[in-house]
Amino acid sequence: MPPGPVVMGVLNVTPDSFSDGGRFSDRAAAVAHAMDMRAAGADLIDVGGESTRPGAERVDAETEISRVAPVITELAATGIPLSVDTTRAAVAAVALEAGAAVVNDVSGGLADPAMAKVVAEAGCPYVIMHWRGHSKTMAELARYHDVVTDVCAELRTRVDEAVAAGVAPEKIVIDPGLGFAKTPAHNWELTRRLHEVTALGLPVLIGASRKRYLGELLADADGRDRPFEGREAATVATSVLAVAAGAWGVRVHEVRGTVDALAVWRASGAPRLAVTDPDRARGHLR
Repeated sequence: MPPGPVVMGVLNVTPDSFSDGGRFSDRAAAVAHAMDMRAAGADLIDVGGESTRPGAERVDAETEISRVAPVITELAATGIPLSVDTTRAAVAAVALEAGAAVVNDVSGGLADPAMAKVVAEAGCPYVIMHWRGHSKTMAELARYHDVVTDVCAELRTRVDEAVAAGVAPEKIVIDPGLGFAKTPAHNWELTRRLHEVTALGLPVLIGASRKRYLGELLADADGRDRPFEGREAATVATSVLAVAAGAWGVRVHEVRGTVDALAVWRASGAPRLAVTDPDRARGHLR
């Protein structure tokens, strides 16, 4: 693979995801969009079958599997590297069998204690995100003494428990979970002090794409949040800031802008505050 940070393209095969719900719930549309993101430069396509937007209702495992498995099977046949975005061990197991190579668990294993065993047995990379509860309740859980210190401590615990369950440490990526049980102020503090997260010594994934705190930042004179489609420039900016601060990868809905911006950043020779070696970390995808 070429040198540089990982760009993960978001593929929501759901009817209710916060910015693109329903656009790619049809298998043909989902596959076509994934192919477009890959052509635009995505290193990895992240396929999710359950919305994690604030307030989202949960679906059962059978529904989630029915959404992601056919898409993963078809895309895997083309050779595109894939991850599955799920909190359920049963869904992860089916997705890995269908051809996914990475498990991206926004609950970091808290939602399903069996997840670490599935990942350990598969020997696959595992993205552990900071999480405190499901979408229906996460807003009320956004209470911290110091958000960066607390998130780092809770991530360490999740990593330790995954390793104790047999997950290889070199296969773990961590994600501070912007927007998940976080206020806008918490998100900006995590962005400003991202070096403290990368100092944990593991590859760090950042997912800020189109999130509400960016819409609030760009609100109009009447206080109305900027709509989802108007948050792309802000998403690209947060991606570059994250990579410059040492992030291993960024998770985005629209790939081209971030890929182009990172090409400019790379060509500029601007310093990178990397704690982990991004090229070594990319080996997680091999």
